[in-house]
Amino acid sequence: MKYKEAHDTVTFDDVLEVCSTYISKQESITLIKKAYDYIMIKHDGQKRKSGEPYTIHLIWVAYILSTLQTGPTTIAAGLLHDVMEDCEVSREEMIELFGEEITSLVEGVTKINKMPFKDEADIYAENHRKIYIAMARDIRVILIKLADRLHNMRTLQYMRPDKQQRISRETLEVYAPIAHRLGINDIRIELEDLCLNYLDPKAYQEISDLLEQKRSERKDSVDKMMKSVKELLDTHHIEYRIKGRAKHIYSIYKKMVIKHKRFDELYDLNALRVILKTKMKCYEVLGIIHDHYRPLPGRFKDYIAMPKPNMYQSLHTAIIGEGGHIFEIQIRTEEMDELAERGVASHWRYKENKTYSSKQEQKDIVDKLQWLGDFITLSDEIKDGDAKEFYDSLRRDIFEANVYVMTPQGKIVELPNGSTPIDFAYRIHTEVGHHAVGAIVNNVMVPINTKLKTGDVCEIKTNKNSGPSEDWLKFVRTAGARNKIRQYISKKDAETHKETIEDGKKLLREEIRKRELDEKKYMDSDTYKSYYGSFGANNFDDLMFVIGKKQATAATLLDKVIPNHTGFFDNLSKMLKKNNANKNQMKSSSLGISVKGVDGLKIQLSKCCNPIPGDDIVGYVSKGQGIKVHCQHCPNIQGAEKGRIIDVYWDYTNIMEKRFDVDIEIIGLDRPNLLNDIITVLGQVKVNILNINAGVHDMEADIKLKLSVENAELLQLTINNLNKIQGIYEIKRVIH
Repeated sequence: MKYKEAHDTVTFDDVLEVCSTYISKQESITLIKKAYDYIMIKHDGQKRKSGEPYTIHLIWVAYILSTLQTGPTTIAAGLLHDVMEDCEVSREEMIELFGEEITSLVEGVTKINKMPFKDEADIYAENHRKIYIAMARDIRVILIKLADRLHNMRTLQYMRPDKQQRISRETLEVYAPIAHRLGINDIRIELEDLCLNYLDPKAYQEISDLLEQKRSERKDSVDKMMKSVKELLDTHHIEYRIKGRAKHIYSIYKKMVIKHKRFDELYDLNALRVILKTKMKCYEVLGIIHDHYRPLPGRFKDYIAMPKPNMYQSLHTAIIGEGGHIFEIQIRTEEMDELAERGVASHWRYKENKTYSSKQEQKDIVDKLQWLGDFITLSDEIKDGDAKEFYDSLRRDIFEANVYVMTPQGKIVELPNGSTPIDFAYRIHTEVGHHAVGAIVNNVMVPINTKLKTGDVCEIKTNKNSGPSEDWLKFVRTAGARNKIRQYISKKDAETHKETIEDGKKLLREEIRKRELDEKKYMDSDTYKSYYGSFGANNFDDLMFVIGKKQATAATLLDKVIPNHTGFFDNLSKMLKKNNANKNQMKSSSLGISVKGVDGLKIQLSKCCNPIPGDDIVGYVSKGQGIKVHCQHCPNIQGAEKGRIIDVYWDYTNIMEKRFDVDIEIIGLDRPNLLNDIITVLGQVKVNILNINAGVHDMEADIKLKLSVENAELLQLTINNLNKIQGIYEIKRVIH
């Protein structure tokens, strides 16, 4: 039967006629009729901008859904999709008359602009968030929405110009990409062409005129080529269908405007489609055509062996045909052709009358649509109320995804441009992402921040004992990966925080036992309430965290709480204050460290942070060990008693020719000659190597170096040069 075109008039009888071709149960037809009778009452008297009855729009939605061969529940919901929004029909009434399933579908399609939002952009984003999540839970929601949007676009001429532009932009950004991802090409093509007509009417008209001018010439060329191919296939006794394929305006526009092609350079305007019975026949016909006509190098694509993520399958080739014209020829089976036209709608598990040939067929379809789950995942991961972030992430990560990367098993993973092996790993599975330690792309070990390209085969190396690093957030591309990394780090930080508190309690308990104090009293949080502020704590757990982190010692805490244990530090504090009265007095140690007003105390460079000239430093007065000099940001002195911290300075006149030890750690790709390259760079900057400790873990090299340098400036120069070595991931200065 011939389906109605956009300019035709459609009636409810037309809907029933199409439904009768694939819906056999009378109760299913009765359900559709019941929905029709209901809308004729509820929408009675309502008009569209065109002046026609509103029910015409609803009948068209049902008709489009029937041409997609959706089930009776979907068609009934399509007829009813505006009653809750426009006719003030309650949820209870809908459930009573049509059941929970249809009511849920109608709710999924219903807009939410009656809710309070800050601005129109919030409403726009939240509406789409709602639709995407409903779609992920039930694909029929978006099928109804696509049918609704298609008819609205067909009648957009009755809207104001500003609304025409806004609706067309939204359709091109949201609905056309969804139709493409679902493989519903008939709807996608028409939506794109209609949008272009409103967004760039001049370009639309120019391309339309060019097509019209060449129509007769192209028709003659296609007819001759079709006749030639028919004769060729008949000679080989092939059973087939053949038809010409029109290039739609928007695809021509993209090639002319975006790829800067001239109209006469678009050789795929001439196209034929050969439809066969079996997959084997497709390859046989391809061989026959290539044997008879000269194929264009690099233009053959096998989407049968390697289907597109939207399940599209076909063989594509370009040949030089009759009269020297270049033709694109698509070769596919009847089933592939149906899928190419109607996409997932023709095979979805919700189509009530569909009988699958096997459970594997159903599983394959569900697997292909796994990306739908990203809608819900993103919604769960992005904080409530931030619909704009959700919408932007969805558009970038899913709708604009055009890099196709394969697993070693041949599974295709679709990613946005700029994605890395870490993005790929999280698309495979959250746990694969969490424990990724390396990547092999096309049989070569690569850094985990490598940008993947279409056709890459990527294998992720994992280690169950490893986890994401905050550095990953600097290069991951997808919102899904970014949010999962943040969640992991946040959870890990919480666990670490709890462990550190327990460590602090353990250290305090040990000090209490060492001093033979009452454990019950000195493990009671009430004992320390008045001392929280001294340690920058708000409660007992905060205090134990400071102790566990070794930003202060349990001994220091108890010295404050028990007065008779503070004598040494009281005397030391008085001594420092007295000596500091002489501001001009400055003593310098043999290490090149100057201390104002202090004499006779031993001065040492701390082993934990190994300060070097150029670092900001402070002195820490240690009982029985004199003054220990730390880097100002060394975690081991954070939270220390103010009375024990004193000012110290580098005396650059006394450190000429001196060298200082410093520890660094290098993390990089385990590759041949990595260590040789590091040693070469260190030699070039004239840095002495005192010790090397190198190890390898899951293809990742971990190299610890003790270096001898003159100052912080030389160390930074060294690190900058080391960072230029291929395969270096991270270089950090080690604080013990």
